[in-house]
Amino acid sequence: MAKRARDLAEHDLVKMLVQNNYLFKGLDEAWVANYLLLESAKQIKLYASQPIYTAFRAGESIDILYAIITGGPVIVRSTPLDRVIGITYPGSCFGMRSLPFGYGLISHAFPSLVEAYKTADVIKIPLQAVLGFYKDSEIFRKRYDLLFELREKFQYHLLNCSTYPPQAVAALLRALIYQERELGNQPEPNGTYVFDLPIDVIARASQLNHRTVEQVLKGMRQAKLIEQPKPSDVSNDIVRVLDPEGLKETYSSTRDKVHWWPLREK
Repeated sequence: MAKRARDLAEHDLVKMLVQNNYLFKGLDEAWVANYLLLESAKQIKLYASQPIYTAFRAGESIDILYAIITGGPVIVRSTPLDRVIGITYPGSCFGMRSLPFGYGLISHAFPSLVEAYKTADVIKIPLQAVLGFYKDSEIFRKRYDLLFELREKFQYHLLNCSTYPPQAVAALLRALIYQERELGNQPEPNGTYVFDLPIDVIARASQLNHRTVEQVLKGMRQAKLIEQPKPSDVSNDIVRVLDPEGLKETYSSTRDKVHWWPLREK
């Protein structure tokens, strides 16, 4: 009975990864299961505002790759400005830049706090299993390496968060659109991009105050770039991008070139 329960739990973990996670999507379940023994890989819940680890701590590394199944996002916060410099949603992973192999050995930065901004269900994949996947699967290896590239490109977009509020918010949204499109998580069938993106996270990433972010989002809704959260949405923080190309124009615009900013009350 105990062995059957263990086998079933292992099968569920594998199925969740193969069906929902970028690194494992489409891989053979039996092959994945060979590496994910229950003694090591397990599903856990990360609670909101729970510190998980400090990335890039001098002389230290971690031994777990985290795959987000549901919930989140999980964010990376720099200090002392408390700026959000990384956002991870379900379907992707975090932790690879602090694993002591591959790019993780040379991907050094300054200490940054990793935490769950909202409650998330994750699968903890131990380092030895990740090493096995990386060694034995070219598909896994290419996907794993792409995660590093996407982190760099995300931060490149944030470098374009100017002091001009429309461009700053658009830069963050373009970063998320690029990231989630490359991971194959989005867009929706109708071409829209949907993000659980609280105003606080936008403010910390774009270095704007909350009121300014609210005004920018209001202007974007008026310009039909984004849409109000729907009653059916699981979160009031949903940002639904209706016009990614129009948003790209805002991202590329310089000061005084966005017709809907500053907002004027009628």
